[in-house]
Amino acid sequence: MVRLFSYGTLQQQSVQLSSFGRLLIGAPDALPGWKREMVEITDSDVLAKSGMRFHPIVVPGAASDEVAGMVFEITEDELASADRYEVADYKRIAARLKSGTEAWVYVKA
Repeated sequence: MVRLFSYGTLQQQSVQLSSFGRLLIGAPDALPGWKREMVEITDSDVLAKSGMRFHPIVVPGAASDEVAGMVFEITEDELASADRYEVADYKRIAARLKSGTEAWVYVKA
């Protein structure tokens, strides 16, 4: 199992069911040193899954900034599904969360 931190649409039940075939169980956490912005989504598949034209995206911020979200335990296959869901505006990096947990997170590419 791997950990994935989500601050956006991967927390939606509809996105989890269409991407992973199941609902994920997670715990609240935060990503320190980053801040949220919004990005317009034009990919029709992602739009259909999320139902949202604008999605949150994180960019480096001040040391005092943090982005709240959920950390999920998922399989490697589910991580590959998440990679397919995220559009080219995002890249996946390893990060240390506020709790000290290491997790993958999608940030601005």
